[in-house]
Amino acid sequence: MLDLKFIRENPEIVKQNIKNKFQDAKLPLVDEVIALDEENRKAKQQADALRANRNKVSKTIGKFMAQGKKEEAEAAKKLVTENSEALAALEAKCAELEEKIKKILMTIPNIIDPSVPIGKDDSENVEVQRYGDPVVPDFEIPYHSEIMETFNGLDLDSARRVAGNGFYYLMGDIARLHSAVISYARDFMIDRGFTYCIPPYMIRANVVTGVMSFAEMDAMMYKIEGEDLYLIGTSEHSMIGKFIDQILDEKKLPYTLTSYSPCFRKEKGAHGIEERGVYRIHQFEKQEMIVVCKPEDSMMWFEKLWQNTVDLFRSLDIPVRTLECCSGDLADLKVKSIDVEAWSPRQKKYFEVGSCSNLGDAQARRLKIRVNGADGKKYLAHTLNNTVVAPPRMLIAFLENNLNADGSVNVPAALRPYMGGKEKLIPKQ
Repeated sequence: MLDLKFIRENPEIVKQNIKNKFQDAKLPLVDEVIALDEENRKAKQQADALRANRNKVSKTIGKFMAQGKKEEAEAAKKLVTENSEALAALEAKCAELEEKIKKILMTIPNIIDPSVPIGKDDSENVEVQRYGDPVVPDFEIPYHSEIMETFNGLDLDSARRVAGNGFYYLMGDIARLHSAVISYARDFMIDRGFTYCIPPYMIRANVVTGVMSFAEMDAMMYKIEGEDLYLIGTSEHSMIGKFIDQILDEKKLPYTLTSYSPCFRKEKGAHGIEERGVYRIHQFEKQEMIVVCKPEDSMMWFEKLWQNTVDLFRSLDIPVRTLECCSGDLADLKVKSIDVEAWSPRQKKYFEVGSCSNLGDAQARRLKIRVNGADGKKYLAHTLNNTVVAPPRMLIAFLENNLNADGSVNVPAALRPYMGGKEKLIPKQ
């Protein structure tokens, strides 16, 4: 969410940013919010004048009564009543205007970083760098659900009967592998100085609207019927929400946290054949990382965060690449974003396994996360988030890249302590 003063003083910059994101339908909102703001400020000035006049006249009533001037006192009382009624109408008008202004501000996209490539959608994202050599073995690699089934590790039919499409049962070695990856990711981030956290899995509406756009909220979030609570789509939501309405001590920055949680997503829309199995699901688990820092440090932390994900995947022998998200692919609150994609030997291409985002002060402005600076002045913090690892999608990359011709799966050295020392998984069928 942008600062209203910034919009007022830089309307053309805001409009150009909207154009760069190919959201031209939002261009009229800039002039509309500026006009509403001007109307609101005038109404507030009128209210202040009425309030001052009412207070001034109120003081005369006692004097008139003391002097026996009943007519003058009654006239003063009448004027105070008229002022109060007019003031109440102006206050109601200001409240209405402020609600309209807030709604528009929540819709106008954040200013993207100058380094972001301009493009309409994810087809115009730009590859930055590859890590590890992509390999296509000389044997056929089955679809990931078929690999899992050879270990008796996946049961989609039972899950459909219990919960419907988009859910799953993981079992045996595959379930253990899932937990091992999460545990390894947790310790990987702790070793890099991040504080481990298990957050609430439900959050209130004011936190939801503080961390994401309305469009994302509608597409992702499950609401608890009859409660002011939503199931989280990622632990970033409750982790950033942890700092709502807080004034942080600058000396304690940055906050670097890594969190585990289950995640719940609607995943609206039709999905292709490559997204069956456990690729796109309503429930999964994830290890996340978030940073709350000073504005001047946010780009430095942005580079560190995505590098953490690259390093983790490479430690598990999975080739990856980084992809710079273009302007049209950025969610409205994001300043800059990089996706980490893992190599799929079966598809002979990369697919997304994580996303790193710098949101500038957008979330902090919505959630009122401020920092008390060394000079005593308060300013908005910057917030960032990144996926450490999100199985079971990550398991797809793991299984494909570590599969042998005989159907067994190699367990990289880094993961063996979490798998009871196993060096290889042997299929059951």
